[in-house]
This record gives sequence, structure tokens and C-alpha cells, in this order.
Amino acid sequence: MRIISGKYKGRRIMPPKNLPVRPTTDMSKEALFNVLNNHFNFSELQILELFAGTGSISYEFASRGSAPILCIDGDMGCVNFIKKTAKEFDFDITAIKSDVFKFLEKHRGTYDLIFADPPYGMSQQEFEQIINLIFENELLAEEGMLVVEHSKYTNLEHTPNYSFQKNYGGSVFSFFEFETEDEDDEEEV
Repeated sequence: MRIISGKYKGRRIMPPKNLPVRPTTDMSKEALFNVLNNHFNFSELQILELFAGTGSISYEFASRGSAPILCIDGDMGCVNFIKKTAKEFDFDITAIKSDVFKFLEKHRGTYDLIFADPPYGMSQQEFEQIINLIFENELLAEEGMLVVEHSKYTNLEHTPNYSFQKNYGGSVFSFFEFETEDEDDEEEV
């Protein structure tokens, strides 16, 4: 695994082989950040990464100047690896071991960008529950964006606040933003 851009571009990170993860490929990460580059100034973003795994996406944001970053994962090995890597690179990343669903139900905070990479085998209903909890609990900033990585067999296009998606091989990134009303609609009374 390597950091593809920013201050630490090209640096390799070697996670232990025994972590229960499916890291986002470098090709997919590069494509994702090309899309995000058109929407955000990374140095101004507060990030939440759910199902963080090795923390690969968080390292990309941190290398580009985003801070603070909060990583949530249910596996202590993943959390410890993220903490160790953040310390080595002096990244402003906090990693917490928690069930993501319980975290989303109880956590109060607002983030400019939330990235979720649940296990591909999760049910359609569980994917939708993640999205709904984020919007219902107002975890996403008004101008923010939620990105959910999933397999091509999961379809989130019908989910509220869905904006667009990008496909890369067997992986799909679905993007969600607050729905905005046209100003013309607001003026009509």
C-alpha cells in the first residue's frame, strides 16, 4: 500500500498480513481523489472514516493536509495499526475501536467528508442504514459529502441524498450530498 499524493507521495505503508481487511486499490484511490479534487480544498476538511481497516484513505487525506481525521473500526488490530502509522507520520488521526452502527447512533460531531468502506458482503439494508444514520444524526456538514465504497452488486441510487457514482472494476463509489432546492423554487410562494 502506498500514499499516492500530497506531502508523503510515494511512501509505502506495510500493514500486517493478519488484518481482516480488503484495502481500496491504488487505482481506485487515485480515481476517488481525482473526483474529490474538483469539490474540496483538502487542507480545510475534517474527515470521518468508517470501517477504516488499514486507514489507507485517511493517510491520503492527511498527506494532502486534512485534519483532524477520525477513524472508526471494529478490529483492535486495525485501530492499533492506524495509531502506529499516524504517530510515525505525525498525522492528526485519531483511531477508535467501535461498532460503526453504535458509533453512528451515539456520536455527535460534524464532518466535511465521511468515507465508509463497509464489508462488501453487508446487506443492502445495512448499507442504507449507514447512510440514513449519518444524515439523520447530522454528522455531515451542510456542504459536505459522504462517499460509500461498495461492490457493483449493491445499488444505492434510490437512497435519499444520492448524488452520483463512479465505477472502478468491481468497486463502486457512491457519493451523497444534501439535496438542495433551486433558488427559483424557493421564490415561488
